[in-house]
Amino acid sequence: MAKKKILLIYTGGTIGMSKTSNGYAPMLEAFHETLRNIPDLYSDNMPAWDIIDMDPVLDSSNMTVREWNKIGEVIRDNYNSYSGFVVLHGTDTMAYTASALSFMLEGCDKPVVLTGSQIPLCEIRNDARDNLITAMLIAADSKVHEVCLYFGGRLIRGNRAIKASSDELTAFASPNFDYLAEANIEVKYNSKLLRKKSDRSFSLRKLKNVPIGVIKVFPGIQFELFDSIMVESLKGVVIETFGTGNIPDTGDALLPIIRKAAANGTVIVVCSQCPRGAVSLGAYEVSSALEKAGAVSGNDMTTEAAVAKLYYLFSCGYSQKTVKKKMAENLRGEISLV
Repeated sequence: MAKKKILLIYTGGTIGMSKTSNGYAPMLEAFHETLRNIPDLYSDNMPAWDIIDMDPVLDSSNMTVREWNKIGEVIRDNYNSYSGFVVLHGTDTMAYTASALSFMLEGCDKPVVLTGSQIPLCEIRNDARDNLITAMLIAADSKVHEVCLYFGGRLIRGNRAIKASSDELTAFASPNFDYLAEANIEVKYNSKLLRKKSDRSFSLRKLKNVPIGVIKVFPGIQFELFDSIMVESLKGVVIETFGTGNIPDTGDALLPIIRKAAANGTVIVVCSQCPRGAVSLGAYEVSSALEKAGAVSGNDMTTEAAVAKLYYLFSCGYSQKTVKKKMAENLRGEISLV
């Protein structure tokens, strides 16, 4: 039987970096040399693989909508030639990219696995080797039909992931959704949670770089300071509130701002600063103002998923009303049905 073949897409990030006089930086030639010197990557038990490097390779803090579209284009152009894809990515914005790709890759029924590392592959002691090898094996398996993120022994739905630690090898968490799989002696899949194969044909929805903002509520916040950013060009705002959607009771400061935003066509989405749990607008008096002013609940979506979903829905050309409606719908497993 012929080996399955997967495509590695190297975007940059710690996994392929080498030491320089200015600290770690992406070094393509050194990374490829390191890959050539890992015998396990060529084992009979491994899938066949090719690699494509993004140009340029980037620290993930420099990722933008432009790079998300480029990654999507590589997957689209090679979709029929490979059984799965592994996107090698820096950790800082990996959850944003995973969320974005989950919406962009419409009708995706192949595994697209994002991974990276906290320690570069070139170092003697690293987490990169296991993350890479296991991600490749998952990408060659036929069990996953969606975008996911593998890191530190855990397979997470892409739009459920958050970066939870800057210095632990288990850097990512899935606060409101169980892991799709855990890799111990064997990779054990949670079959009840895996998405079924899509009945739609595959296509790529490229994202438009529409203006979107994020506001984090804090004690003593002066909402009137944000009035000037609520202009007609602003398409969406994610507000990270306390608890289940609570905001400080500051009189009438917020309502005029949200009404102004709604009149301008801006969609206001409410997410919680708490990693676990969901937004429930109106559960407390201090959250009812948001609901009355026309904000939409993000349920238990991560901020990363909410931002990516706004980009996606506006890129589809939907009206403000339709975007608000679909933000509350579960499109790719990004929210829990309640």
